[in-house]
Amino acid sequence: MNPQELAQCERFKAIRKALNMKQGDLAKELTISQGHASDIENGRKAVSDQTIEILSLKYNVDENWIRTGKGDMFKPLNRKQEIAKLTADLFKAEEHSFKERLILALANLDEKEWELLEKISRKIITEKD
Repeated sequence: MNPQELAQCERFKAIRKALNMKQGDLAKELTISQGHASDIENGRKAVSDQTIEILSLKYNVDENWIRTGKGDMFKPLNRKQEIAKLTADLFKAEEHSFKERLILALANLDEKEWELLEKISRKIITEKD
């Protein structure tokens, strides 16, 4: 393998660690075997274009970063993506966690309660300054 491919293998491993995933779990998500993921991480196999594309789509990995090492590992999330990520994290969290209880409480607010919450938030921000 050439130096660029070896560097991509190192970045592949860095992504897995940043995602806090076990090798087998990431391999499953990428539809490759754990052995194949191990081979990539140990520089025995190159990271395929398909694997890079899946990492980009599923985990918001910046394709340019994994290919070249330039830029940030992850693309910045827009508001909707951040909300989607929070929602996905809720399903991974323990049942009855604070996050889950908070989101359920917010989901049950009526319009007047939302207005009150906004008023309280503005007051907190104003007092902080």
